[in-house]
Amino acid sequence: MAKDNDKLDRLVGEARKARDQRELGYREQALKMYPHVCGRCGRAFEGKGLSELTVHHRDHNHDNNPPNGSNWELLCLYCHDNEHQRELEAQRGNTSTGGAKGASATFNPFADLKARLGKQSKED
Repeated sequence: MAKDNDKLDRLVGEARKARDQRELGYREQALKMYPHVCGRCGRAFEGKGLSELTVHHRDHNHDNNPPNGSNWELLCLYCHDNEHQRELEAQRGNTSTGGAKGASATFNPFADLKARLGKQSKED
């Protein structure tokens, strides 16, 4: 069991190292190619703050890195997180824009509010 865990740990470590190397390559390219401005909120970055600017893959495929940068956009950490959260919600069908259709909420906390208020008034 310990041998399997060691092998798994080594494989995960290698995969993370490869991912980090790949990200460094396209991140450096994107930072040279584009102005250091978030593509969503317009906030500008420089110096130490540049680490808060991330490369977002428009098609969400981190292996799709064309040399012309057409699949990249620079986003701040907050906008990048928001973009991925929106993607997750769209996959689940929880969109407010009417895009994907999902199950609608069935619970209505105010369904019998009038009756409850009437009951409470009589008890007072």
